[in-house]
Amino acid sequence: MWFILVLVDEPQIGRTRHTASEYGLLNGPSFDFRLDRAEVSPDLAGHVERHWMTSWNLPGGQRRPVTLLPHPCVNLVYEGGALIAFGVGRELFTYACEGTGRAFGVKFRPGGFQPYLGRPMTELTDGGIPLSALWGEIDAGLFAHDLSRARRLDDLVEAAEFHLRRHPPRPDPQIDHVGEIIQVMLHDRTVQRVEDVAERFSLSPRSLQRLFGKYVGVTPKWVLQRYRLHEAAARLAAEHTRPWAEVAVELGYFDQSHFIRDFTRAVGMTPAAYSEACAQDRAPIST
Repeated sequence: MWFILVLVDEPQIGRTRHTASEYGLLNGPSFDFRLDRAEVSPDLAGHVERHWMTSWNLPGGQRRPVTLLPHPCVNLVYEGGALIAFGVGRELFTYACEGTGRAFGVKFRPGGFQPYLGRPMTELTDGGIPLSALWGEIDAGLFAHDLSRARRLDDLVEAAEFHLRRHPPRPDPQIDHVGEIIQVMLHDRTVQRVEDVAERFSLSPRSLQRLFGKYVGVTPKWVLQRYRLHEAAARLAAEHTRPWAEVAVELGYFDQSHFIRDFTRAVGMTPAAYSEACAQDRAPIST
């Protein structure tokens, strides 16, 4: 059973600093599952996109999977007493919820975590690193301790921002530059190829590739494709009577076989199968 989680708040260029898609693919949260988000304080907004918390409640012994299509950014996640920074995941990510639990995360902007890592973000792609490896056991332990005592999302946010302020990264103007590029890739539908992005910002495709390797961890082509596939899945779920080929063209896919291949590889179902699944009383969840 597949669902699209539609976070209905898609902003426009020039009116927002959001640099992450508002879409993420989920399967099967037909149990007591909740996602809450919180805004970040202005002084941290250059690096951090938002805070989030998921919580769930299942009868004893039951396990249910939740699957999502990751964004091109780092999430610093606290769960089970551990703080781990997860890099960009290029494949579907499935988490098995069990019993009653919660997870809290700090979602960084694409490129926003690089000064904390201090190395090319490709080293974190499809993987993660304990925060203690970056901040040391004592500081990371104090951070985790304060999070363990927080009961509400507001308390978690307050604790997280306190510790982030204690470890300010060195200023890097490239962070804002990457953010500007990501904004265009996310919101401007006239930008459909890496060459379009490079031309818009007076960069060579090779320079753009190196910039994304260092600050984002994946290629510009991957980011463009992921944003389009997020939106394609959302549209197919919300408008399942529309021909999927129309959706593909609107998102810049003029080769239908190319769209089918990309969508199936990312989502695990063909566009037609996904649309049909959504039409059979498996409507989108919105939050």
